[in-house]
Amino acid sequence: MRLGMPFDSPILTSRPDILDHFGKVRADSEQLACGLTAEDWMLQSMPDASPVKWNLAHTSWFFETFILLVHASDYELFHPKFGYLFNSYYNQVGKMHPRPNRGMISRPSAGDVLRFRRHVDDAVMRLVETAPDEVIDEIAPLMALGLAHEEQHQELLLTDLKHGLFQNPLLPGAYEEPSHDDGTAGGQPDLAWERMEGGLCEIGSSRDGFAFDNEGPRHKVYLHPFELANRPVTNRDYLAFMRDGGYDNPVHWLSDAWETVRGEGWRAPLYWREADGAWLEYTLFGERPLRLDAPVCHVSFYEAAAYASWAEARLPTEFEWEAAASLFPLEGRFLKDGAPTAPRPAAGDARLRQLFGDVWEWTASPYVAYPGYAPPSGAIGEYNGKFMSGQMVLRGGSCATPEGHLRLSYRNFFPPAARWQFSGLRLARDL
Repeated sequence: MRLGMPFDSPILTSRPDILDHFGKVRADSEQLACGLTAEDWMLQSMPDASPVKWNLAHTSWFFETFILLVHASDYELFHPKFGYLFNSYYNQVGKMHPRPNRGMISRPSAGDVLRFRRHVDDAVMRLVETAPDEVIDEIAPLMALGLAHEEQHQELLLTDLKHGLFQNPLLPGAYEEPSHDDGTAGGQPDLAWERMEGGLCEIGSSRDGFAFDNEGPRHKVYLHPFELANRPVTNRDYLAFMRDGGYDNPVHWLSDAWETVRGEGWRAPLYWREADGAWLEYTLFGERPLRLDAPVCHVSFYEAAAYASWAEARLPTEFEWEAAASLFPLEGRFLKDGAPTAPRPAAGDARLRQLFGDVWEWTASPYVAYPGYAPPSGAIGEYNGKFMSGQMVLRGGSCATPEGHLRLSYRNFFPPAARWQFSGLRLARDL
């Protein structure tokens, strides 16, 4: 089976580096799941979400399918039908269990999935420790891809779990809330505008370390001068939109968006609830009073674009976002060592706050190929390229994105009506 390769070369070049990173990522995934109940592991609240158990098994299937079955001649399958159960969308690999029915897979048990992970972990470590150098050179890019893939599923595990637990009238918390507040209990600054001169900019992966294929090729884009808001839109800001009848005024909404708002009955961001005149928000730690100065979260592209219209502004393009973010260090509130957190008000005094972490920021850009893009050959070519239709780009990462996973050129993408991701927005406007 010809697999193809990710777009850029991996940072992982030595056996110790591969083993250390492999061990950490695999442990972080299990850390997210270890305090949950077996019933929590089974939740699938909608077709777009997957159970915790499936996420843990699928990431192991990835290493088994694309590395062990190709490069470890003595590897024995853990179970002959796991390839069918835990393939996601790789048609070139084989048939797959229907995605909407993943929550029906009561067997294998949670214990069986953990044993599957141990089986795969042991085989991968043995391969890395004993394979000839030329094999290590060949599998290093796939190991980097597999670990980046697992980090993506750590974020999906959290977002899918949150959506599942939210369906429970008890509104249970999945985790204990961190006792510290990161020193950011104060309010956000007033919204201000930072001028960006534009000009001819280089966009995309610089080929300095691992990157997904959809982050390149690096290419030039001309940007007209524009302004970017100094911070994301906050819950306080968004409440003003709601109180001004934002969900009732079709003038601010795209046609498909207005049909969705009316059909779904949207009146507020996902996970918000009004009680006795106060707004509450469901979090991974249970329901909490809404933090007015935290970035608004769990809004769709449709809602982000409507808010921007109401604010007499617009969403930035992904190229404007990347050009502006390139001027600042890649620092922010991310998922660290398998310990979830939540969006918080920003600390510090950077001219552009919270570009990275806390909430993904919707852009005005459709998810399409960069000039000169070609997907890798083989099954790995199905990873990103075949989704370049009907999706919008988000940038910057969130508090559920594993620390170290993100790059300036990283392109996330979701359908415009998606709300269950940690997605917010930042305003832009023309000069």
